[in-house]
Amino acid sequence: MAKKDYYEVLGLSKGASTDEIKSAFRKLAKKYHPDNKETGDEAKFKELGEAYAVLSDEQKRKQYDQFGHAAFDGTGGAGFGGFNGFGGFSADDIDLGSIFDDIFGGGMFGGASRRSSSRNRPTKGKDSLVKIKLSFEEAVFGCKKTISIDLDSECDACSGKGGEGEVTCSTCGGSGRVIQQQRTMFGVFQSETTCPNCNGKGRSYKNTCKKCNGQGHVIKNKEIEIEVPEGVDNGHQLRISGKGAAGYNGGPNGDIYIEFSVKEHPLFERKGNDIYVDVPLTVTEAVLGCKKEVPTLKGSVVLDIDAGSQPGEQLRMKGKGVKSPSSSRYGDMYVVLDVIIPNKLDRKQKELFKELAETDLEIGSEFKNFKKYL
Repeated sequence: MAKKDYYEVLGLSKGASTDEIKSAFRKLAKKYHPDNKETGDEAKFKELGEAYAVLSDEQKRKQYDQFGHAAFDGTGGAGFGGFNGFGGFSADDIDLGSIFDDIFGGGMFGGASRRSSSRNRPTKGKDSLVKIKLSFEEAVFGCKKTISIDLDSECDACSGKGGEGEVTCSTCGGSGRVIQQQRTMFGVFQSETTCPNCNGKGRSYKNTCKKCNGQGHVIKNKEIEIEVPEGVDNGHQLRISGKGAAGYNGGPNGDIYIEFSVKEHPLFERKGNDIYVDVPLTVTEAVLGCKKEVPTLKGSVVLDIDAGSQPGEQLRMKGKGVKSPSSSRYGDMYVVLDVIIPNKLDRKQKELFKELAETDLEIGSEFKNFKKYL
C-alpha cells in the first residue's frame, strides 16, 4: 500500500512552520496513542511518528519535499549514483520515545525508557555536509580536493571512555535508568528515565578525563582528501562513507556529503552532459563553405562547414561532451554557427557587395513568399 503524504497525515499544508508541525503532532499523538482507551490506534500512532520524524528535521524535510517517499526507500534520492539521501529509515527505526521527550519534556508514555535503553547501544555518528566550489575544468575532468572540516571525534586521551577507574553508578545500580511516576491526562504513568548521575551509561569514573570533560568526544579539525569524479555539475553530491563524526558505544562513523558548485566557462556552455560552443563565421565562409578549427574539451579539431550554412545552425559532434558521473557514457558537443555581419567595409568591399546585389542570387522560399505580399 502506498504511503500517505506526510503533510496529509498531520493535517498540514506543505508550507507549515516548525511550530505548526509540532503542535499538530502533539494533538494527534495524544488522540491516537495506544494507551488512550477511547481513540488509541497503534498503526496510526506509528504513522504520525514517522511523519513527524521527517518533517521536524530540516534536512529530511528538504529531501522529502524534493523527492517524496523515494528519498528514504532506496529507489532514488539526492545527488547521483542512487545513494539514499542522508541515511534511509523506516517506521521501525523511529524512536518515538525521543520524539515524546522532545515535545512533552520527557517520560510521557514511557518515552524516556526507550531513550535511556538506547543510550548504551552502538549509535552511528552524525552525517556532515560540505559545499565546495570547482572550476569548469575540475568538474568536467575530475580532480583531487582536500577539505577541512570540524568533526565530533573520539577523545584520544581516554579512548572515548570519558575517564579512568570505572565504577558502577550508585544512583541507578548500573542500569542507567531510574523509575519515575508522572500524572497525565490519561492517569498515572510509571516510566523509566535516564539516570541523571551517569547520563544513562550505568557507570562513572573515579578520574574524569580533563580533555573531554568526561564526554568521551572532542571536536577536531580534520583534512580529508577526496576524489572528485569526472562530470559532476552544480548541485551534485558525493558521499564519503564512514569519514564523518565518530559513533557512540562502538557505533560506526557518520558520512560526509560533498555538494558541488561549478563556475561558468567563458566559451563553453554546459547543458546536462552536452556542451555548446558558438563558432563565428564570416559571410563568405557561411556562403562558400570552409574548413574551421573548432575548440573542444580535449583540444581543437578541424570541422567542415558546408556552403550555404545558416546562422544559428547546430552541428553535432557525437561523444565530445562531458562524461556522465554515474556511467561511462559521454554527452555530445554542439557547434552553433554564428555568422558575423560586418559593420564596416572599405571601398573595394562595398563595390563587391554592390556587384553581388546586382546578380540573380537564388534565395530561400521564405523570401519568395515574402515578396508575394509586397
